Amino acid sequence: MAQPLVEGLARHGFEVQWANTGTQGIEDARAADVVLLDLGLPDIDGLEVCKAIRQRSEVPILIVSARGQESDRVQGLELGADDYIVKPFSLRELAARIRANVRRRPAANETMAFGGITIDRDQHSATHDGTELGLTPKEFDLLAVLAEEPGRVVPRTELYARIWDPVWVGSGKSLDVHVTTLRKKLPPTIVIEAIRGVGYRLVEQSATSD
Repeated sequence: MAQPLVEGLARHGFEVQWANTGTQGIEDARAADVVLLDLGLPDIDGLEVCKAIRQRSEVPILIVSARGQESDRVQGLELGADDYIVKPFSLRELAARIRANVRRRPAANETMAFGGITIDRDQHSATHDGTELGLTPKEFDLLAVLAEEPGRVVPRTELYARIWDPVWVGSGKSLDVHVTTLRKKLPPTIVIEAIRGVGYRLVEQSATSD
């Protein structure tokens, strides 16, 4: 399925390099922005390839495999994969997961500013006009993801995948609880809007707006 996958991802705007073997994939991963990794390779088991790539690089790794057992998914994630996608899957879903995982790995020392809030990923700190907001780790991660593209509705599934785990199976209320506590720590001009049935977005509003 590699050739149609290469062609399909190209139509979605990706530049794709195809490695036929695990050995070649380990080498090519050095220059990649993201790695799609099948487990059924002709020379090395894909999980060993995942482990080898992760030892050398922090590049996002997405395993795409017909092995759908929980044990396989857990092992892949423990070896350093960022996501695990079970075949069959749609090209549209795969493209969305690639983009989400690329966003998930910001550059080191990245600092973002929005509405008077400064978010420093390297220091894991968030301040408003120089005052620390006092966020918990999950609140910080939530704010950082929403602040990457203010105004964009971030789907709940993406938030769970990036902040908790790509195969999150916990309570669906965890996200809502963290949104509620985060809202209380933000200045009144910064609002986290809920889009029913979809997700959340971060917006700035005038201090005098109703």
